Amino acid sequence: MKKLESTFINMFLVLLAIALISGGALGTVYNITKAPIAEAKMAKQLKAIQQVVPGFTNQPSQESINVDTDGGTVVLYPAKKDGKFIGAAVETFTKNGFSGLVKVMVGFDREGKIINYSVLEHKETPGLGSKMNEWFRTGKGDINGKNPATTKMTVSKDGGDIDAITAATISSRAFLDAVNRGYKVYMDNITSLEGATATNE
Repeated sequence: MKKLESTFINMFLVLLAIALISGGALGTVYNITKAPIAEAKMAKQLKAIQQVVPGFTNQPSQESINVDTDGGTVVLYPAKKDGKFIGAAVETFTKNGFSGLVKVMVGFDREGKIINYSVLEHKETPGLGSKMNEWFRTGKGDINGKNPATTKMTVSKDGGDIDAITAATISSRAFLDAVNRGYKVYMDNITSLEGATATNE
């Protein structure tokens, strides 16, 4: 019995040592990779902004405005060319995707017309809902150049003007929900965006 107790203590000490070493190693790896991960995220964000609102000469991320909405935050990145406001990239979202959260960056010009979009995050079904990455740029699903004020930005099955992705109506509804949310926040805050200045200026 005494031998069993000793073995148990030894096992406990060994496991404790392993846990401490593993924890320390994980902490070290986290600290080493934290900065590169943050830089990669910023680079991806900048690329998305450039894709949806090309031609700006300012630093949109330094002039961003966060707007809390039902269920999350929409981020507005004002785009300016030589000091003149030309539109904004809007990081918007919906939680109504087939697999939950969908995040999209949508570019709007000064009048609210959609310039382009970039899907930032989703967990939709590969080959179906995942087609949103390109679907809404072509054919009757194309949203580019349209203004949600004059185009009914819902799927045709619901009486809207946009064709849904084949066999992925839920994902299509979610995508358009995110776009409509972004448009509303953009138009509600366009005056603030026009006057936004960099926080470090």
